[in-house]
Amino acid sequence: MKMTNIFRKAPVVLLVSTLALAACSQGGFRGDDEAGAGADGALGAGAGAGGVNDPSSPAYFNQVVGDRVLFAVDQSTLSAEAQTILAGQAQWMLSNPEFTALIEGHADEQGTREYNLALGARRAAAVQEYLISQGVPGSRLRTISYGKERPIEICSTEACYSQNRRAVTVISAGLGA
Repeated sequence: MKMTNIFRKAPVVLLVSTLALAACSQGGFRGDDEAGAGADGALGAGAGAGGVNDPSSPAYFNQVVGDRVLFAVDQSTLSAEAQTILAGQAQWMLSNPEFTALIEGHADEQGTREYNLALGARRAAAVQEYLISQGVPGSRLRTISYGKERPIEICSTEACYSQNRRAVTVISAGLGA
């Protein structure tokens, strides 16, 4: 008798599990985030307002414009590629004046903590100065250095080090950010 009840409940448990997994893959039950419903009600990655396809959204800034630039070893000089990305960031910020930015300076794990904090500060300052030179008001920009304290790659190879030598522009709404 108890075995029969288990088999009757199995389809219900399977259905609930499937729905839960589907909700996770769609970004939640509500579907109101980047992977949620678009203006036409269809589900799709970045389809709605605030998604990656909305040019005024932080998701668009991060993924399309680019939120980070990389640096050479022991350098805070902006490469041509970095300047191209930052020109796009400046244009986006000028088109979206309701956003402010915190520019994070980072370094790889080589060197002392103090050296890398100073290097991260120089990298963040270089990005800030470039954005200001492109017309972004300095009052909308702040900097911070994390040195080697927040790596995105952890290993002792150049491939990892190169990803950690970066400045990241983190945008947020409001002037008090």
